[in-house]
Order: sequence, then C-alpha cells, then structure tokens
Amino acid sequence: MWAVTEDDEPLIGHVIVPGDSPGIKVIRTWDHFGLRASSTHDIVYTDVEVPAENFPGVPVAEAGRDAAAFASVGISLMALYVGVARAAQEFFIQFANDRVPTSLGRPIATTERIQTIAGEIEAQLVQAEEVLYGLAARIDAGDQQALQRAAIAKLLITRAAINSVQAAFTALGNPALTRGNPLERHFRDIQCSRIHPPQDDAALINVGRRTLTLPGRG
Repeated sequence: MWAVTEDDEPLIGHVIVPGDSPGIKVIRTWDHFGLRASSTHDIVYTDVEVPAENFPGVPVAEAGRDAAAFASVGISLMALYVGVARAAQEFFIQFANDRVPTSLGRPIATTERIQTIAGEIEAQLVQAEEVLYGLAARIDAGDQQALQRAAIAKLLITRAAINSVQAAFTALGNPALTRGNPLERHFRDIQCSRIHPPQDDAALINVGRRTLTLPGRG
C-alpha cells in the first residue's frame, strides 16, 4: 500500500504489509463495473506493525524526482489489460469462424468486413504490445528516457487495448452483449484500465509541459 511516515522529515512510498498481521480488517465494499474478481475491498489498519525493511520510502521532497519511476508501475500493470484484450480477440476469432448465418451460408470470418475488423484488432494489439514490451525492456536496462516516457506509454497502451476490444464488441452486436459470452466481461474489464494512475489528463499535461519547455529554461 502507499504510505507516508509522521516524522519531522517524512518518508513516502509503497509498504509491504503482511496479510496475516493482527489489526487488519477487510470491509467488503467491492462492487465494480469490471474486474469484479479482483476483490479490491476497503482495508482498515489498526496498530499494524510492519518490518522497517518493508518500507523503502524516500523523503517527500525527493518524491517528485522519482515520479517517472513510479509511472513505470503503471505501464507494468498494463500487461494485465493487454491480456484482457487478447482474450477478447480469441473469442472474436472463434465466434467469427463458428457463426454461419442462414442468409450467408458460410462463416462470417470469410467476409471482408469481418476480416477488416480482425485486422484492425490485431493492429491495435501489436501497437500495445510493442510499446509495452519495448519500453519495459528499456526501463529494465536503466534507460532514463524510457522512464520519462512511461506515463504517456501507459496512455497509448490503454487506448490501443480499449480500441481493440471495442472493435470486436461493436462488430458482433447482440452476441457481444450476451452474458453467456465472455466478450461482455472482457469489455467491462478493459474499461478499468483508464482509472489506473497516471490517468490520461495527468499524463498529457506532464508530457505537454515537458515538450513545451524551451532549451535552457527547464
């Protein structure tokens, strides 16, 4: 969880809290549009002791300089949503090959309309994966420019993943809305990618300010 100390010179950062520690109370409030199985309930901590080594915090004054590093957490989380989008694609492909309308007499996968949509879905997913894997590898290698780009990369990955699922959802019509088909759940789950920090407006403001800084005035 995210925490800040109450010292005269407070530290801020993530702290690992052992789940079986005394003083933890789970309040089951999670009733979400998507990702319902994540069970992200409210947690109340009362006098919970945590080992000092579980909190590698940094001074609050230095936290701003580490903002790009924290943004890398957001891009890592996007791997989950790329997986959701790939799962949606798998259902779309299976459905397109199985669906044989009486009026058509052959699978809708053989039509140019569905083939074009399948191409768009794959194009969006390739974009998401190339940004995700490429930037993650550069971050692991210690590339500071990659860290600076993590926030905007999260936005690009999110947009591409959502667009791919939206394309499949729109193409299939009523079957996409049927609760018995997984695409309805994938569509709900992918919407949750927007709420993770940094959110789109914050990412765009930060990158906009950085790109508008004149040489020698940053």
